[in-house]
Amino acid sequence: MDGVLGSETESHVIMDGTVNIFHGERDGVLGGSTAKPEKLIIDTDPGIDDTMAILMAFQSPELEVLGLTTIFGNVSTEDATRNALILCEIAGRPDVPVAEGSPEPLKGGIPRVADFVHGSDGLGNTFLSPPKAKKIDKSASEFLVDKVSEYPGEVSILALGPLTNLALAIKRDSSFASKVKRIVVLGGAFFALGNVNPAAEANIHGDPEAADMVFTSGANIAVVGINITTQVQFTDGDLLELRQSKGKYAKILSDMCKFYRDWHVKSDGVYGIFLHDPVSLVALVRPDLFTYKNGVVRVETQGICAGHTLMDQGLKRWNSSNPWSGYSPVAVAWTVNVDEVLNYIRQLLMK
Repeated sequence: MDGVLGSETESHVIMDGTVNIFHGERDGVLGGSTAKPEKLIIDTDPGIDDTMAILMAFQSPELEVLGLTTIFGNVSTEDATRNALILCEIAGRPDVPVAEGSPEPLKGGIPRVADFVHGSDGLGNTFLSPPKAKKIDKSASEFLVDKVSEYPGEVSILALGPLTNLALAIKRDSSFASKVKRIVVLGGAFFALGNVNPAAEANIHGDPEAADMVFTSGANIAVVGINITTQVQFTDGDLLELRQSKGKYAKILSDMCKFYRDWHVKSDGVYGIFLHDPVSLVALVRPDLFTYKNGVVRVETQGICAGHTLMDQGLKRWNSSNPWSGYSPVAVAWTVNVDEVLNYIRQLLMK
């Protein structure tokens, strides 16, 4: 694996060339290990499924959330900051710093905002009370660089939106990619259709230049595409079970999910919701529930296929160099244990 997903992981190559990655220290579904919690920064655009993942992270004994950094996507960056502050308060963690990120992609311009998926407030039109806490003075890229420099080799990043902040961190500090422990990216659609258009997934489409910079940075990266996350769904029955559960955040999540569920019915004919961001959180804490393939990933940055992610699977020895040559591989999620991932999500959200 050439170190992909960190020095603490072991990997087994399966017959078809996929790689199964697991943490030897992981014992039960919800941990139970005496291992030190993993330091984590969540780069996010909350967002209903972001909300689920963030609240799951706060519930996870395996994780120490160092902060949230915000980006446009499901909402504007300003609204993402407001929502991130609200979620920290809901979780009883107003002490967790929230750093506001870039208001626009690297190339500039007005970002695409998916309010039609998540509601005008990004939280399913629940219109929660404004947060009491304020964002910190540092920008998202400053915060990322400072924390990764403070704890070199110890900080992981869960990237749930466009990758602009991470690209700016790489620009700010040339050693950032080598100092971050690992980056788990929700993004791309590998050998599958996108969800913005047939070519592109929303997070990568939101800033293709940033995504290409991050994927080719040499950082230790695992990518979870929507070809994986759309396999993991909460049905209407699951949503009812969530509402009726004693989960700490069950009611507020159920209220948010009404809007999200109705959009899935209209857009995809799915009577339920895709769990994109929660699945990516599970990939961070339980990589053993996924298999991966290694390859160099490049992102198309222009034309009708802008945002398209394409991995060189290493199946052919090229006669000459091409735009994939000379870059470090990343780990692309290839299969998922749907039942076990769902069980993990249920246990965190319904306990």
